[in-house]
Amino acid sequence: MKNSLILCSVFCVLCSVLISGCNEQNTPAKSTPVKNTLRETPKKPCNCPEDNSLSTVDGLAKYVAPLPAVHGARRWQNSYSDGLVIETAHYRIYTTMLEPLMLRQIPAFVEAAWREYQRQLPVPVGGGNKFTVYIFKDRQQWESYTRSFTGGQAEVYLKIKKGAYYLNGQCVAYNIGRTRTFSILGHEGWHQFCDKYFKYRLPSWLDEGIAQLFEYSDFENGQFVFNPAKNYQRLGALRLSIQEKNVIPLKDLILLNPGEVVMQEQADKAVMAFYAQSYAMVRFLREEGYGKRLLCYQKMLLGALNGTWPLDAAETAIASNKSSPPTVEWNKYIAQKLFDVYVGEDIERISPEYYRFCKKIVYYIRVK
Repeated sequence: MKNSLILCSVFCVLCSVLISGCNEQNTPAKSTPVKNTLRETPKKPCNCPEDNSLSTVDGLAKYVAPLPAVHGARRWQNSYSDGLVIETAHYRIYTTMLEPLMLRQIPAFVEAAWREYQRQLPVPVGGGNKFTVYIFKDRQQWESYTRSFTGGQAEVYLKIKKGAYYLNGQCVAYNIGRTRTFSILGHEGWHQFCDKYFKYRLPSWLDEGIAQLFEYSDFENGQFVFNPAKNYQRLGALRLSIQEKNVIPLKDLILLNPGEVVMQEQADKAVMAFYAQSYAMVRFLREEGYGKRLLCYQKMLLGALNGTWPLDAAETAIASNKSSPPTVEWNKYIAQKLFDVYVGEDIERISPEYYRFCKKIVYYIRVK
């Protein structure tokens, strides 16, 4: 921008000098009025909406409707405020957040996230109804909807300080700024994708670890590009956990779930360590040693997708029951079993390699 301004200034100065020079050399003794015989070229219509059209719901619907990712946009009649329903290939988005720039980008973002979720699997999946997403303009509307949607569970979800949640097929969020809103949509969108297509529920460390791969994205050449290695929030938390010697032993990490973690002493630090280390563990399985464990990782996910984990009838019934949250005991049992079957390495032997990987990926991260 600075260079552009400098070039523009230079250009203007040159123009002034040239014009001044012409006036000095060619000024006639008497000025003769010149008749304008040229017709004014009519202005071509602009595809961009007038500013005042973006202040109305119908105007915003017309504004987003031509976008490549959008299959349709219309007014959403609701009890909260003016809103839109935006349809894409795989999502139906209900929103009272009417900020034009975000509205233009949300459809492309959710579709890019859907493609990135697919890349976690060795085979593509699809079909069924569109995913449902709610994005409210503020927390007040979000809380009001949450109370009516979650019923007796409302108090649990209202404890979420900032962000979103996924429940019963719906991702429910509110606007906390463009970057953070897209981050939570990417995270919760994985839980939504997993719940729809996977026959078995993943253990907590794996489910949360994968979800964090979609928290950071860049907007490049009109497209969203996800880059887990630039998730500085999790990398910073991991670095801090290492500095403060608050690292959770790997044998304990894979058995934990977020509900247990929040009950620990210094819960904030424990939660931060659990999420950051789960994120690092997923990256470890995918990346370390030039991806030597990537096939094991993909087989574990494929087994959850197709319902082919080596489980007996009773275990299968629990793993496939998505109507109620898993118990602490089940999460511990299935996490250990899957690690033994698919990773197939002694956890005490693999731990030093995992910790070295953690230190490697945060080497360039500095925290105050």
